[in-house]
Amino acid sequence: MKYFAIIFDMDGTIINTEGIWEKATQEFIAKRHGAITPEQKKTILEKTHGLHLKASCAVIKETLGLNDDVESIIHELSTMANNAYVQGVTFIEGFETFHASLEPHNLKTGLATNAHDSTVSITKKTHNLEKFFGRHIYNVSHVNNVGKPHPALYLHAAKEMGVKPEHCVVIEDSAHGIRAAKSAGMFCIGINTSKKRDNLKEADFIIDGYHEIDLKKLLKKN
Repeated sequence: MKYFAIIFDMDGTIINTEGIWEKATQEFIAKRHGAITPEQKKTILEKTHGLHLKASCAVIKETLGLNDDVESIIHELSTMANNAYVQGVTFIEGFETFHASLEPHNLKTGLATNAHDSTVSITKKTHNLEKFFGRHIYNVSHVNNVGKPHPALYLHAAKEMGVKPEHCVVIEDSAHGIRAAKSAGMFCIGINTSKKRDNLKEADFIIDGYHEIDLKKLLKKN
């Protein structure tokens, strides 16, 4: 199969944010609900990893039996997380070097993230995402808030980039994202930034860091 584009997820794939959302979720729970059991905490963190914000907040509401509506949870949780984004989020080690290595191969690059509009806006400013992806930065608002694991976001990105899904490679860090990419008919690399390798088992292959991607070997599949 010939590849013409690589589409990246954002949180946990190109920027190191897993701790931010986990901390924000725990702070929200402590503020709204108080102490929770270890089982509830595990359920929430596992179910929400890689899930879009609205679905994640629905999980929190259901698991904790909160009376708050989902939209108010979204606002409060995203505000907590976005404050942390501004204070300093770094790129995943190796991403910038890997992205630079794509240029000689004339591969298009895009971003497809479950992140909320406000989070994407902040990250654009703090990390100059246009430098890497130009206008090809897509989030759930581009597909009527139908997030991963549904394939809509990846299919939309491919269409906007002018590349057929089967000619796209996706790099993802979550089970939900990998499922979305595979459902879209794309080749998917799972990057193990969360150190939970079993969550990436549906990927075509798994890496622990960008340095493990042999681009020449990958493109020899062409």
